[in-house]
Amino acid sequence: MLKEGTKAPSFELPDQNGTIHTLEEYRGRKVILYFYPKDNTPGCTKQACGFGELYPQFQEKGAVVLGVSKDSVASHKKFEEKFGLPFVLLSDVELAAIKAYDVWQEKKNYGKVSMGVVRTTYLIDEEGVIIKALGKVKTEENPRQMLEELG
Repeated sequence: MLKEGTKAPSFELPDQNGTIHTLEEYRGRKVILYFYPKDNTPGCTKQACGFGELYPQFQEKGAVVLGVSKDSVASHKKFEEKFGLPFVLLSDVELAAIKAYDVWQEKKNYGKVSMGVVRTTYLIDEEGVIIKALGKVKTEENPRQMLEELG
């Protein structure tokens, strides 16, 4: 996980509609960048729906929510449509941002070790600096927690 106070790595990733997004285009706004393992899984769905429900409040505070996983653009589109998600889901099949943000790590699941995305949320300020880094976040609590971080 990257440390608070460090410059957030730039990225160039397609969203659920195939539109390319960069971190630089959000300069001047706070960005909630959350990394999650997989579309349509129980925990990831809870987290995404939580961000979706609170999205108007994030907008009121001038913040952008960006979800990132290694799922495809098509997978993100289905996930967005199934749950009516109002924010951008970024597809990182090459693991470029996932590795740059140090969330591709060894995970243990039922005693089996594999590499995967460790659920992590970053709050990036208007200048592109990480001001909050939360690792191993709880899916249900994370959206409200991030809203509180915005003040």
